[in-house]
Amino acid sequence: MNIFADFEARVAALLAERVAAGQLPQGLDLTRFVVEPPRDPSHGDLSTNAAMVYAKEAKAAGSSPRALAESLGAALAKADDVESAEVAGPGFLNLKLKPGVYEGVLRAVLTQGDDYGRGAARAGAVNVEYVSANPTGPMHVGHARGAVFGDALARLLAFAGEQVTREYYINDAGAQVDVLARSAFLRYREALGESITIPEGLYPGDYLKGVGAALAAEFGSRLHNMAEAEWLPLVRERAIAAMMEMIRDDLAALGVTHAVFFSERSLTVKPDRVAEAIAVLREKGLIYEGRLPPPKGAPPDDWEDREQTLFRSTQFGDDVDRPLMKSDGSYTYFASDIAYHKDKIDRGFSSLVDVWGADHGGYVKRMRAAVQALSEGKVDLEVRLCQLVRLMRAGEPVKMSKRSGDFVTLREVVDEVGADPVRLIMLMRKNDATLDFDLAKVIEQNADNPVFYVQYAHARTYSAARRAVETFPDFDVSPQALARADLSLLADEAERGVLRKLADFPRVVMQGAQAREPHRIAFFAHELATQFHSYWSRGNENPHLRFVNENERKVTEARIALAAGVRQALKSALGVLGVNAPQDMR
Repeated sequence: MNIFADFEARVAALLAERVAAGQLPQGLDLTRFVVEPPRDPSHGDLSTNAAMVYAKEAKAAGSSPRALAESLGAALAKADDVESAEVAGPGFLNLKLKPGVYEGVLRAVLTQGDDYGRGAARAGAVNVEYVSANPTGPMHVGHARGAVFGDALARLLAFAGEQVTREYYINDAGAQVDVLARSAFLRYREALGESITIPEGLYPGDYLKGVGAALAAEFGSRLHNMAEAEWLPLVRERAIAAMMEMIRDDLAALGVTHAVFFSERSLTVKPDRVAEAIAVLREKGLIYEGRLPPPKGAPPDDWEDREQTLFRSTQFGDDVDRPLMKSDGSYTYFASDIAYHKDKIDRGFSSLVDVWGADHGGYVKRMRAAVQALSEGKVDLEVRLCQLVRLMRAGEPVKMSKRSGDFVTLREVVDEVGADPVRLIMLMRKNDATLDFDLAKVIEQNADNPVFYVQYAHARTYSAARRAVETFPDFDVSPQALARADLSLLADEAERGVLRKLADFPRVVMQGAQAREPHRIAFFAHELATQFHSYWSRGNENPHLRFVNENERKVTEARIALAAGVRQALKSALGVLGVNAPQDMR
Protein backbone atom coordinates (compact mmCIF):
# COMPACT_ATOMS: atom_id res chain seq x y z
CA MET A 1 0.00 0.00 0.00
CA ASN A 2 1.71 3.16 -1.26
CA ILE A 3 -0.58 6.17 -0.90
CA PHE A 4 2.01 8.40 -2.58
CA ALA A 5 2.16 6.23 -5.70
CA ASP A 6 -1.65 6.05 -5.62
CA PHE A 7 -2.02 9.82 -5.65
CA GLU A 8 0.71 10.23 -8.25
CA ALA A 9 -1.40 8.00 -10.49
CA ARG A 10 -4.50 10.09 -9.75
CA VAL A 11 -2.73 13.36 -10.54
CA ALA A 12 -1.25 11.89 -13.73
CA ALA A 13 -4.73 10.79 -14.82
CA LEU A 14 -6.13 14.27 -14.20
CA LEU A 15 -3.27 15.82 -16.17
CA ALA A 16 -3.91 13.37 -19.01
CA GLU A 17 -7.55 14.49 -19.08
CA ARG A 18 -6.42 18.08 -19.50
CA VAL A 19 -4.04 17.08 -22.28
CA ALA A 20 -6.92 15.32 -24.05
CA ALA A 21 -9.09 18.43 -23.60
CA GLY A 22 -6.41 20.65 -25.13
CA GLN A 23 -5.75 22.47 -21.85
CA LEU A 24 -2.18 21.15 -21.81
CA PRO A 25 0.04 20.29 -24.83
CA GLN A 26 0.23 16.84 -26.37
CA GLY A 27 3.23 14.64 -25.56
CA LEU A 28 3.51 15.91 -22.00
CA ASP A 29 5.80 13.82 -19.79
CA LEU A 30 3.51 12.94 -16.91
CA THR A 31 6.27 11.57 -14.66
CA ARG A 32 8.09 14.82 -13.87
CA PHE A 33 6.11 15.78 -10.77
CA VAL A 34 6.16 14.27 -7.29
CA VAL A 35 3.73 13.60 -4.47
CA GLU A 36 5.43 13.71 -1.09
CA PRO A 37 4.87 14.69 2.53
CA PRO A 38 4.83 18.47 3.04
CA ARG A 39 7.73 19.85 5.03
CA ASP A 40 5.28 21.33 7.52
CA PRO A 41 2.78 18.68 8.72
CA SER A 42 0.26 21.44 9.43
CA HIS A 43 -0.07 21.92 5.68
CA GLY A 44 -1.63 18.47 5.25
CA ASP A 45 -0.70 14.90 4.51
CA LEU A 46 0.39 15.06 0.87
CA SER A 47 1.83 17.77 -1.33
CA THR A 48 2.37 17.84 -5.09
CA ASN A 49 4.33 20.23 -7.25
CA ALA A 50 2.56 19.14 -10.45
CA ALA A 51 1.17 22.59 -11.29
CA MET A 52 4.58 24.19 -10.75
CA VAL A 53 6.37 21.58 -12.86
CA TYR A 54 4.02 22.24 -15.77
CA ALA A 55 3.84 26.01 -15.23
CA LYS A 56 5.31 26.80 -18.64
CA GLU A 57 2.86 24.50 -20.40
CA ALA A 58 -0.07 25.91 -18.39
CA LYS A 59 0.88 29.48 -19.32
CA ALA A 60 1.23 28.51 -22.97
CA ALA A 61 -2.34 27.19 -22.83
CA GLY A 62 -3.58 30.53 -21.44
CA SER A 63 -3.78 29.41 -17.81
CA SER A 64 -1.53 29.74 -14.74
CA PRO A 65 0.12 27.31 -12.34
CA ARG A 66 -2.24 28.34 -9.57
CA ALA A 67 -5.30 27.85 -11.77
CA LEU A 68 -4.02 24.40 -12.76
CA ALA A 69 -3.44 23.54 -9.08
CA GLU A 70 -6.95 24.71 -8.18
CA SER A 71 -8.39 22.59 -10.97
CA LEU A 72 -6.48 19.51 -9.82
CA GLY A 73 -7.43 20.18 -6.19
CA ALA A 74 -11.13 20.53 -6.99
CA ALA A 75 -11.10 17.16 -8.75
CA LEU A 76 -9.13 15.39 -6.02
CA ALA A 77 -11.32 16.82 -3.25
CA LYS A 78 -14.26 14.84 -4.60
CA ALA A 79 -12.61 11.53 -3.64
CA ASP A 80 -13.99 9.72 -0.60
CA ASP A 81 -10.59 9.57 1.09
CA VAL A 82 -9.70 13.27 0.68
CA GLU A 83 -10.81 15.67 3.37
CA SER A 84 -9.54 18.89 1.77
CA ALA A 85 -7.33 20.28 -0.99
CA GLU A 86 -5.68 23.67 -0.68
CA VAL A 87 -3.40 25.62 -3.01
CA ALA A 88 -0.39 27.30 -1.44
CA GLY A 89 1.79 30.00 -2.95
CA PRO A 90 2.00 30.11 -6.74
CA GLY A 91 0.71 26.58 -7.26
CA PHE A 92 1.66 23.94 -4.70
CA LEU A 93 -1.26 21.66 -3.89
CA ASN A 94 -1.65 20.31 -0.35
CA LEU A 95 -4.05 17.48 0.46
CA LYS A 96 -5.44 16.43 3.79
CA LEU A 97 -6.63 12.84 3.93
CA LYS A 98 -9.42 11.37 6.00
CA PRO A 99 -8.36 9.39 9.08
CA GLY A 100 -9.52 6.12 7.57
CA VAL A 101 -6.65 6.27 5.08
CA TYR A 102 -4.02 5.87 7.78
CA GLU A 103 -6.04 3.27 9.61
CA GLY A 104 -5.90 1.34 6.33
CA VAL A 105 -2.14 1.87 6.19
CA LEU A 106 -1.67 0.36 9.65
CA ARG A 107 -3.87 -2.61 8.74
CA ALA A 108 -1.77 -3.09 5.61
CA VAL A 109 1.44 -3.06 7.68
CA LEU A 110 0.00 -5.67 10.05
CA THR A 111 -1.45 -7.96 7.39
CA GLN A 112 1.35 -7.70 4.83
CA GLY A 113 4.13 -8.05 7.39
CA ASP A 114 7.54 -8.37 5.75
CA ASP A 115 6.00 -7.56 2.37
CA TYR A 116 4.87 -4.09 3.42
CA GLY A 117 6.83 -1.59 1.35
CA ARG A 118 8.29 -4.32 -0.88
CA GLY A 119 8.23 -3.58 -4.60
CA ALA A 120 6.79 -5.84 -7.26
CA ALA A 121 9.27 -8.02 -9.17
CA ARG A 122 10.74 -6.21 -12.16
CA ALA A 123 12.19 -7.37 -15.44
CA GLY A 124 15.90 -6.99 -16.05
CA ALA A 125 18.86 -7.68 -13.82
CA VAL A 126 21.14 -5.37 -11.86
CA ASN A 127 24.79 -6.10 -11.14
CA VAL A 128 26.13 -4.39 -8.02
CA GLU A 129 29.91 -4.60 -7.75
CA TYR A 130 31.35 -3.46 -4.45
CA VAL A 131 34.42 -3.72 -2.22
CA SER A 132 36.74 -5.18 -4.92
CA ALA A 133 39.75 -4.42 -2.72
CA ASN A 134 43.16 -5.59 -3.89
CA PRO A 135 43.82 -9.07 -2.41
CA THR A 136 47.05 -7.91 -0.80
CA GLY A 137 46.05 -7.85 2.86
CA PRO A 138 43.22 -7.45 5.35
CA MET A 139 40.52 -4.92 4.64
CA HIS A 140 40.85 -1.55 6.35
CA VAL A 141 38.08 0.55 7.88
CA GLY A 142 37.81 2.57 4.67
CA HIS A 143 36.82 -0.58 2.80
CA ALA A 144 34.04 -1.08 5.36
CA ARG A 145 32.14 1.90 4.03
CA GLY A 146 32.07 0.64 0.45
CA ALA A 147 31.23 -2.85 1.70
CA VAL A 148 28.33 -1.65 3.84
CA PHE A 149 27.03 0.79 1.23
CA GLY A 150 27.19 -1.78 -1.58
CA ASP A 151 25.57 -4.50 0.50
CA ALA A 152 22.79 -2.18 1.72
CA LEU A 153 22.19 -0.92 -1.81
CA ALA A 154 21.91 -4.49 -3.10
CA ARG A 155 19.47 -5.31 -0.29
CA LEU A 156 17.44 -2.18 -1.03
CA LEU A 157 17.23 -2.91 -4.75
CA ALA A 158 16.16 -6.49 -4.04
CA PHE A 159 13.51 -5.24 -1.58
CA ALA A 160 12.30 -2.83 -4.25
CA GLY A 161 11.78 -5.72 -6.68
CA GLU A 162 15.03 -5.78 -8.66
CA GLN A 163 16.89 -8.96 -9.60
CA VAL A 164 20.28 -8.27 -8.04
CA THR A 165 23.66 -9.98 -8.36
CA ARG A 166 26.31 -9.03 -5.79
CA GLU A 167 29.80 -9.14 -7.26
CA TYR A 168 33.42 -8.74 -6.16
CA TYR A 169 36.12 -8.03 -8.74
CA ILE A 170 39.39 -9.60 -7.61
CA ASN A 171 42.32 -7.44 -8.74
CA ASP A 172 44.66 -10.41 -8.95
CA ALA A 173 46.69 -9.20 -11.95
CA GLY A 174 49.32 -6.49 -12.03
CA ALA A 175 52.30 -5.40 -10.01
CA GLN A 176 50.58 -5.32 -6.60
CA VAL A 177 50.10 -9.10 -6.44
CA ASP A 178 53.74 -9.65 -7.35
CA VAL A 179 54.65 -7.37 -4.44
CA LEU A 180 52.37 -9.52 -2.28
CA ALA A 181 54.15 -12.68 -3.44
CA ARG A 182 57.59 -11.24 -2.67
CA SER A 183 56.36 -10.12 0.77
CA ALA A 184 54.96 -13.61 1.45
CA PHE A 185 58.24 -15.15 0.29
CA LEU A 186 60.08 -13.15 2.95
CA ARG A 187 57.68 -14.52 5.59
CA TYR A 188 58.33 -18.00 4.17
CA ARG A 189 62.04 -17.52 4.76
CA GLU A 190 61.24 -16.24 8.25
CA ALA A 191 59.17 -19.37 8.92
CA LEU A 192 62.22 -21.43 7.97
CA GLY A 193 64.22 -19.70 10.70
CA GLU A 194 65.89 -16.85 8.84
CA SER A 195 66.09 -13.35 10.26
CA ILE A 196 64.48 -11.01 7.74
CA THR A 197 64.27 -7.30 7.09
CA ILE A 198 61.25 -6.09 5.13
CA PRO A 199 62.44 -3.46 2.63
CA GLU A 200 60.40 -0.41 1.73
CA GLY A 201 57.82 -1.18 -0.95
CA LEU A 202 56.83 -4.59 0.42
CA TYR A 203 53.93 -5.32 2.77
CA PRO A 204 55.14 -5.31 6.39
CA GLY A 205 52.01 -6.48 8.22
CA ASP A 206 51.99 -9.52 10.49
CA TYR A 207 49.06 -10.99 8.53
CA LEU A 208 51.50 -12.61 6.08
CA LYS A 209 53.23 -14.68 8.78
CA GLY A 210 50.54 -17.34 8.47
CA VAL A 211 51.04 -17.46 4.70
CA GLY A 212 54.77 -17.89 5.18
CA ALA A 213 54.21 -20.72 7.64
CA ALA A 214 51.83 -22.45 5.25
CA LEU A 215 54.37 -22.17 2.43
CA ALA A 216 57.06 -23.65 4.64
CA ALA A 217 54.79 -26.53 5.57
CA GLU A 218 53.92 -27.23 1.94
CA PHE A 219 57.29 -26.76 0.23
CA GLY A 220 59.87 -27.11 2.96
CA SER A 221 63.06 -25.46 1.71
CA ARG A 222 62.43 -26.25 -1.97
CA LEU A 223 61.38 -22.72 -2.90
CA HIS A 224 64.78 -21.50 -1.70
CA ASN A 225 66.45 -23.40 -4.52
CA MET A 226 64.26 -21.90 -7.25
CA ALA A 227 64.79 -18.76 -9.29
CA GLU A 228 62.23 -16.00 -8.67
CA ALA A 229 60.57 -16.68 -12.03
CA GLU A 230 59.82 -20.21 -10.76
CA TRP A 231 58.69 -19.54 -7.18
CA LEU A 232 56.86 -16.26 -7.84
CA PRO A 233 53.75 -17.77 -9.53
CA LEU A 234 53.54 -20.53 -6.89
CA VAL A 235 53.73 -18.11 -3.99
CA ARG A 236 51.47 -15.58 -5.70
CA GLU A 237 48.69 -18.13 -6.22
CA ARG A 238 48.75 -19.27 -2.60
CA ALA A 239 49.10 -15.77 -1.18
CA ILE A 240 46.13 -14.48 -3.19
CA ALA A 241 44.02 -17.45 -2.09
CA ALA A 242 44.94 -16.81 1.55
CA MET A 243 44.17 -13.10 1.26
CA MET A 244 40.80 -13.75 -0.36
CA GLU A 245 39.94 -16.24 2.39
CA MET A 246 40.79 -13.54 4.94
CA ILE A 247 38.75 -10.93 3.06
CA ARG A 248 35.72 -13.21 2.80
CA ASP A 249 35.95 -13.93 6.52
CA ASP A 250 36.23 -10.22 7.37
CA LEU A 251 33.26 -9.39 5.17
CA ALA A 252 31.20 -12.19 6.69
CA ALA A 253 31.84 -10.73 10.15
CA LEU A 254 30.28 -7.52 8.82
CA GLY A 255 27.34 -9.41 7.31
CA VAL A 256 28.49 -8.76 3.74
CA THR A 257 28.34 -11.50 1.10
CA HIS A 258 28.84 -11.76 -2.65
CA ALA A 259 27.37 -14.22 -5.12
CA VAL A 260 30.18 -13.81 -7.67
CA PHE A 261 33.93 -13.39 -7.26
CA PHE A 262 35.38 -12.45 -10.66
CA SER A 263 39.12 -12.80 -11.26
CA GLU A 264 40.90 -10.09 -13.26
CA ARG A 265 43.59 -12.64 -14.14
CA SER A 266 40.95 -14.79 -15.84
CA LEU A 267 40.52 -12.11 -18.49
CA THR A 268 43.93 -12.74 -20.05
CA VAL A 269 44.07 -16.53 -20.01
CA LYS A 270 42.96 -18.25 -23.19
CA PRO A 271 40.85 -16.85 -24.72
CA ASP A 272 42.23 -13.35 -24.20
CA ARG A 273 39.02 -11.47 -23.44
CA VAL A 274 40.81 -8.12 -23.26
CA ALA A 275 41.94 -8.56 -26.86
CA GLU A 276 38.40 -9.60 -27.79
CA ALA A 277 36.92 -6.46 -26.21
CA ILE A 278 39.41 -4.24 -28.02
CA ALA A 279 38.56 -6.02 -31.28
CA VAL A 280 34.84 -5.34 -30.76
CA LEU A 281 35.53 -1.65 -30.24
CA ARG A 282 37.85 -1.61 -33.27
CA GLU A 283 35.06 -3.02 -35.42
CA LYS A 284 32.90 -0.13 -34.26
CA GLY A 285 35.58 2.32 -35.43
CA LEU A 286 36.38 3.35 -31.85
CA ILE A 287 40.05 2.27 -31.71
CA TYR A 288 42.88 4.10 -33.46
CA GLU A 289 46.63 4.58 -33.30
CA GLY A 290 47.65 8.09 -32.34
CA ARG A 291 49.27 10.47 -29.90
CA LEU A 292 47.68 12.18 -26.94
CA PRO A 293 48.32 15.88 -26.46
CA PRO A 294 50.24 16.78 -23.31
CA PRO A 295 47.80 17.36 -20.47
CA LYS A 296 47.51 20.59 -18.55
CA GLY A 297 49.12 20.50 -15.13
CA ALA A 298 50.68 17.36 -13.70
CA PRO A 299 50.59 14.49 -16.25
CA PRO A 300 48.41 11.51 -15.26
CA ASP A 301 49.90 8.04 -14.89
CA ASP A 302 48.53 6.80 -18.22
CA TRP A 303 49.93 9.62 -20.42
CA GLU A 304 52.89 8.83 -22.66
CA ASP A 305 54.29 10.92 -25.48
CA ARG A 306 54.25 8.21 -28.11
CA GLU A 307 52.13 6.59 -30.80
CA GLN A 308 49.74 4.23 -29.04
CA THR A 309 46.45 2.35 -29.18
CA LEU A 310 43.63 4.66 -28.09
CA PHE A 311 39.89 4.35 -27.37
CA ARG A 312 37.72 7.20 -28.64
CA SER A 313 36.18 7.86 -25.23
CA THR A 314 35.69 11.56 -26.05
CA GLN A 315 32.97 10.43 -28.45
CA PHE A 316 30.98 9.43 -25.34
CA GLY A 317 31.60 12.45 -23.13
CA ASP A 318 35.08 11.79 -21.74
CA ASP A 319 37.68 14.56 -21.55
CA VAL A 320 40.39 12.81 -23.61
CA ASP A 321 40.79 9.56 -25.49
CA ARG A 322 42.27 6.77 -23.39
CA PRO A 323 45.26 4.44 -23.99
CA LEU A 324 44.74 0.69 -23.94
CA MET A 325 48.32 -0.59 -24.25
CA LYS A 326 51.43 0.26 -22.25
CA SER A 327 54.79 0.86 -23.86
CA ASP A 328 55.90 -2.67 -22.88
CA GLY A 329 52.97 -4.17 -24.81
CA SER A 330 50.87 -5.07 -21.77
CA TYR A 331 47.32 -3.86 -21.27
CA THR A 332 46.43 -0.79 -19.25
CA TYR A 333 44.14 -1.20 -16.25
CA PHE A 334 41.47 0.52 -18.29
CA ALA A 335 41.69 -2.11 -21.03
CA SER A 336 41.14 -4.88 -18.48
CA ASP A 337 38.22 -2.98 -16.98
CA ILE A 338 36.67 -2.64 -20.43
CA ALA A 339 36.85 -6.41 -20.87
CA TYR A 340 35.40 -6.99 -17.41
CA HIS A 341 32.43 -4.72 -18.03
CA LYS A 342 31.90 -6.31 -21.43
CA ASP A 343 31.65 -9.62 -19.60
CA LYS A 344 28.92 -8.14 -17.38
CA ILE A 345 27.03 -6.91 -20.42
CA ASP A 346 27.40 -10.31 -22.10
CA ARG A 347 25.95 -11.95 -18.98
CA GLY A 348 22.72 -10.06 -19.62
CA PHE A 349 22.70 -7.33 -16.99
CA SER A 350 20.54 -4.38 -17.96
CA SER A 351 22.00 -2.10 -15.28
CA LEU A 352 25.47 -1.93 -13.75
CA VAL A 353 26.30 -0.28 -10.43
CA ASP A 354 29.94 0.06 -9.36
CA VAL A 355 30.84 1.18 -5.84
CA TRP A 356 34.29 2.79 -5.76
CA GLY A 357 36.43 4.78 -3.38
CA ALA A 358 36.41 8.55 -3.77
CA ASP A 359 39.96 8.50 -5.16
CA HIS A 360 38.61 6.85 -8.32
CA GLY A 361 36.39 9.79 -9.24
CA GLY A 362 38.52 10.68 -12.26
CA TYR A 363 37.96 7.20 -13.69
CA VAL A 364 34.18 7.47 -13.98
CA LYS A 365 33.82 9.21 -17.34
CA ARG A 366 36.07 6.81 -19.25
CA MET A 367 34.37 3.74 -17.75
CA ARG A 368 30.88 5.03 -18.53
CA ALA A 369 32.08 5.81 -22.07
CA ALA A 370 33.30 2.24 -22.50
CA VAL A 371 30.03 0.71 -21.30
CA GLN A 372 28.03 3.02 -23.54
CA ALA A 373 30.18 2.05 -26.52
CA LEU A 374 30.09 -1.68 -25.81
CA SER A 375 26.34 -1.81 -25.22
CA GLU A 376 25.41 0.76 -27.87
CA GLY A 377 23.75 2.79 -25.15
CA LYS A 378 21.49 -0.04 -23.97
CA VAL A 379 23.22 -0.56 -20.61
CA ASP A 380 23.91 2.24 -18.16
CA LEU A 381 26.80 2.22 -15.72
CA GLU A 382 26.17 4.03 -12.45
CA VAL A 383 29.16 4.70 -10.23
CA ARG A 384 28.72 5.48 -6.55
CA LEU A 385 31.77 6.95 -4.82
CA CYS A 386 32.32 6.43 -1.10
CA GLN A 387 34.20 9.12 0.75
CA LEU A 388 36.82 8.62 3.44
CA VAL A 389 36.19 7.39 6.97
CA ARG A 390 38.06 9.11 9.79
CA LEU A 391 38.39 6.64 12.66
CA MET A 392 38.27 8.27 16.10
CA ARG A 393 38.14 7.24 19.74
CA ALA A 394 36.54 9.82 22.05
CA GLY A 395 37.39 12.50 19.52
CA GLU A 396 41.03 11.49 18.99
CA PRO A 397 42.42 9.79 15.84
CA VAL A 398 43.00 6.06 16.28
CA LYS A 399 46.57 4.81 15.94
CA MET A 400 47.62 2.39 13.24
CA SER A 401 47.35 -1.37 13.56
CA LYS A 402 50.30 -3.66 14.17
CA ARG A 403 48.52 -6.45 12.35
CA SER A 404 48.25 -4.51 9.09
CA GLY A 405 51.39 -2.44 9.40
CA ASP A 406 49.92 0.90 8.34
CA PHE A 407 46.14 0.99 8.88
CA VAL A 408 43.33 -0.10 11.17
CA THR A 409 41.67 -3.25 9.90
CA LEU A 410 37.97 -3.67 9.35
CA ARG A 411 37.97 -6.80 11.50
CA GLU A 412 39.50 -4.97 14.46
CA VAL A 413 36.69 -2.42 14.36
CA VAL A 414 33.95 -5.06 14.01
CA ASP A 415 35.44 -7.14 16.83
CA GLU A 416 35.53 -4.09 19.11
CA VAL A 417 32.09 -2.52 18.52
CA GLY A 418 30.09 -5.14 16.58
CA ALA A 419 28.72 -5.25 13.06
CA ASP A 420 25.49 -3.34 13.76
CA PRO A 421 27.15 -0.06 14.81
CA VAL A 422 29.56 -0.24 11.87
CA ARG A 423 26.75 -0.78 9.38
CA LEU A 424 24.22 1.73 10.68
CA ILE A 425 26.70 4.54 11.37
CA MET A 426 28.18 4.08 7.89
CA LEU A 427 24.67 4.49 6.46
CA MET A 428 23.64 7.51 8.53
CA ARG A 429 25.58 9.74 6.14
CA LYS A 430 25.31 9.93 2.37
CA ASN A 431 28.03 7.88 0.72
CA ASP A 432 29.77 10.87 -0.89
CA ALA A 433 30.16 12.75 2.42
CA THR A 434 33.20 12.27 4.66
CA LEU A 435 32.36 10.29 7.80
CA ASP A 436 33.78 10.45 11.32
CA PHE A 437 33.44 7.08 13.05
CA ASP A 438 34.03 7.31 16.79
CA LEU A 439 34.57 3.92 18.42
CA ALA A 440 33.55 5.24 21.83
CA LYS A 441 30.36 6.99 20.77
CA VAL A 442 28.90 4.17 18.66
CA ILE A 443 28.50 1.92 21.69
CA GLU A 444 27.01 4.50 24.04
CA GLN A 445 23.47 3.72 25.18
CA ASN A 446 21.82 7.10 24.75
CA ALA A 447 19.70 9.06 22.29
CA ASP A 448 22.81 10.53 20.64
CA ASN A 449 23.77 7.09 19.35
CA PRO A 450 21.48 6.27 16.39
CA VAL A 451 22.27 2.55 16.62
CA PHE A 452 21.04 2.26 20.19
CA TYR A 453 18.20 4.71 19.55
CA VAL A 454 16.66 2.81 16.63
CA GLN A 455 17.18 -0.68 18.07
CA TYR A 456 15.76 0.46 21.41
CA ALA A 457 12.61 1.68 19.68
CA HIS A 458 12.17 -1.77 18.13
CA ALA A 459 12.72 -3.46 21.50
CA ARG A 460 10.22 -1.11 23.15
CA THR A 461 7.45 -2.33 20.86
CA TYR A 462 7.95 -5.81 22.30
CA SER A 463 7.93 -4.35 25.80
CA ALA A 464 4.54 -2.77 25.13
CA ALA A 465 3.14 -6.08 23.85
CA ARG A 466 4.45 -7.96 26.90
CA ARG A 467 2.86 -5.39 29.20
CA ALA A 468 -0.48 -5.79 27.40
CA VAL A 469 -0.41 -9.55 27.96
CA GLU A 470 0.49 -9.06 31.61
CA THR A 471 -2.48 -6.70 32.03
CA PHE A 472 -4.94 -8.72 29.94
CA PRO A 473 -3.90 -12.42 30.05
CA ASP A 474 -6.09 -13.28 27.03
CA PHE A 475 -4.68 -10.42 24.96
CA ASP A 476 -3.84 -11.58 21.40
CA VAL A 477 -0.79 -9.73 20.13
CA SER A 478 -0.68 -11.46 16.74
CA PRO A 479 -0.71 -9.04 13.79
CA GLN A 480 -3.87 -10.68 12.44
CA ALA A 481 -5.76 -10.01 15.70
CA LEU A 482 -4.38 -6.48 16.05
CA ALA A 483 -5.48 -5.64 12.51
CA ARG A 484 -9.08 -6.08 13.72
CA ALA A 485 -8.67 -3.46 16.47
CA ASP A 486 -10.67 -0.23 16.38
CA LEU A 487 -7.94 1.95 14.92
CA SER A 488 -10.17 5.03 14.85
CA LEU A 489 -9.25 5.35 18.53
CA LEU A 490 -5.77 6.47 17.47
CA ALA A 491 -6.87 10.09 17.43
CA ASP A 492 -4.02 11.82 19.25
CA GLU A 493 -1.83 13.96 16.99
CA ALA A 494 1.28 12.05 18.08
CA GLU A 495 -0.40 8.79 17.05
CA ARG A 496 -1.40 10.28 13.70
CA GLY A 497 2.19 11.41 13.21
CA VAL A 498 3.46 7.87 13.70
CA LEU A 499 0.83 6.61 11.25
CA ARG A 500 1.91 9.17 8.65
CA LYS A 501 5.51 8.05 9.02
CA LEU A 502 4.51 4.40 8.56
CA ALA A 503 2.71 5.38 5.36
CA ASP A 504 5.92 6.94 4.06
CA PHE A 505 7.95 3.70 4.08
CA PRO A 506 6.96 2.41 0.60
CA ARG A 507 7.73 5.81 -0.92
CA VAL A 508 11.14 5.95 0.77
CA VAL A 509 11.94 2.45 -0.47
CA MET A 510 10.99 3.30 -4.04
CA GLN A 511 12.84 6.62 -4.13
CA GLY A 512 15.86 5.25 -2.29
CA ALA A 513 16.16 2.43 -4.82
CA GLN A 514 15.74 4.77 -7.79
CA ALA A 515 18.34 7.19 -6.43
CA ARG A 516 20.67 4.36 -5.30
CA GLU A 517 20.68 5.90 -1.81
CA PRO A 518 20.26 3.41 1.04
CA HIS A 519 20.93 6.16 3.58
CA ARG A 520 17.31 7.22 3.03
CA ILE A 521 16.22 4.00 4.74
CA ALA A 522 18.52 4.76 7.68
CA PHE A 523 17.02 8.25 7.95
CA PHE A 524 13.51 6.81 7.84
CA ALA A 525 14.29 4.32 10.63
CA HIS A 526 15.74 7.07 12.81
CA GLU A 527 12.80 9.42 12.17
CA LEU A 528 10.25 6.69 12.94
CA ALA A 529 12.15 5.77 16.11
CA THR A 530 12.16 9.44 17.11
CA GLN A 531 8.40 9.73 16.73
CA PHE A 532 7.81 6.48 18.59
CA HIS A 533 10.10 7.42 21.50
CA SER A 534 8.43 10.83 21.70
CA TYR A 535 4.99 9.27 21.93
CA TRP A 536 6.23 6.77 24.53
CA SER A 537 7.59 9.63 26.63
CA ARG A 538 4.23 11.42 26.48
CA GLY A 539 2.64 8.28 27.88
CA ASN A 540 5.03 8.40 30.80
CA GLU A 541 3.88 11.94 31.52
CA ASN A 542 0.18 11.38 30.85
CA PRO A 543 -1.37 8.06 31.95
CA HIS A 544 -4.16 8.46 29.38
CA LEU A 545 -1.60 8.19 26.57
CA ARG A 546 0.11 5.04 27.78
CA PHE A 547 0.15 2.05 25.47
CA VAL A 548 -1.48 -0.14 28.09
CA ASN A 549 -4.42 1.11 30.15
CA GLU A 550 -6.15 -1.49 32.31
CA ASN A 551 -9.43 0.47 32.16
CA GLU A 552 -9.46 0.91 28.39
CA ARG A 553 -8.87 -2.38 26.60
CA LYS A 554 -10.00 -1.20 23.17
CA VAL A 555 -7.66 1.77 23.29
CA THR A 556 -4.91 -0.58 24.43
CA GLU A 557 -5.61 -2.85 21.45
CA ALA A 558 -5.34 0.08 19.05
CA ARG A 559 -2.09 1.34 20.57
CA ILE A 560 -0.50 -2.12 20.66
CA ALA A 561 -1.48 -2.39 17.00
CA LEU A 562 0.34 0.90 16.40
CA ALA A 563 3.40 -0.43 18.25
CA ALA A 564 3.28 -3.61 16.16
CA GLY A 565 3.19 -1.51 12.99
CA VAL A 566 6.24 0.43 14.13
CA ARG A 567 7.96 -2.86 14.95
CA GLN A 568 7.33 -4.22 11.47
CA ALA A 569 8.50 -1.07 9.68
CA LEU A 570 11.65 -0.85 11.80
CA LYS A 571 12.35 -4.54 11.28
CA SER A 572 12.03 -4.17 7.51
CA ALA A 573 14.11 -0.99 7.40
CA LEU A 574 16.86 -2.49 9.56
CA GLY A 575 16.73 -5.64 7.43
CA VAL A 576 17.40 -3.58 4.32
CA LEU A 577 20.35 -2.00 6.13
CA GLY A 578 21.62 -5.40 7.31
CA VAL A 579 21.22 -4.43 10.98
CA ASN A 580 19.70 -6.64 13.67
CA ALA A 581 16.32 -5.78 15.20
CA PRO A 582 16.56 -7.00 18.84
CA GLN A 583 13.50 -7.84 20.92
CA ASP A 584 15.16 -6.84 24.18
CA MET A 585 17.93 -4.35 24.99
CA ARG A 586 18.42 -5.30 28.65
